[in-house]
Amino acid sequence: MKRKSFFLTFFIALLAISVFISLSAPAMAQTTSDTKDSKQTDPKAVKKPAAGKTKTSKKTVNPVKNADYWFDKGALCATYGNDKAAITYFQKVIKLDPKRSGAYFEQGISYGQLGEFDKAIPLVDKAIKMEPQNGLYIYGRGRVHLLAGDEKKAMADFKKAAELDDEDAQAYLDTMAQAE
Repeated sequence: MKRKSFFLTFFIALLAISVFISLSAPAMAQTTSDTKDSKQTDPKAVKKPAAGKTKTSKKTVNPVKNADYWFDKGALCATYGNDKAAITYFQKVIKLDPKRSGAYFEQGISYGQLGEFDKAIPLVDKAIKMEPQNGLYIYGRGRVHLLAGDEKKAMADFKKAAELDDEDAQAYLDTMAQAE
């Protein structure tokens, strides 16, 4: 049993390291030079292509200004239980892309996981307002209500989410019906 636990821990650590490296790669790519002669320091010495002959090059995206980058980091932190860091990353996403409903939703869920329901519900509500037919968002709000101890509101959200074909809500309602 201890051996299985060791291998599971080792696998998770290896996975986390590989994810960290893959997320760090865009930042590292920024520091590399695209020119073959990196000794050039005079900007006037750089040859410009003739008119009509443009050189295509890979553009690296600055992760600091990339909402997808921060969203992925937040989702990873939330997945591994670091909701405080996830909230920080989702705030960066919202700052860069205030119309991204998923960032409000995920940030609200992270606040819910931390027991800060007064912050969680308004964020999830904002996501629902942006996408009222998204059953996942309504199911998520139901989970936050359930964590907060408000079973009546939670069940109402689960039923509404199930009507919108959210599979998790349907499974939860089925489980509750079997328990009765």
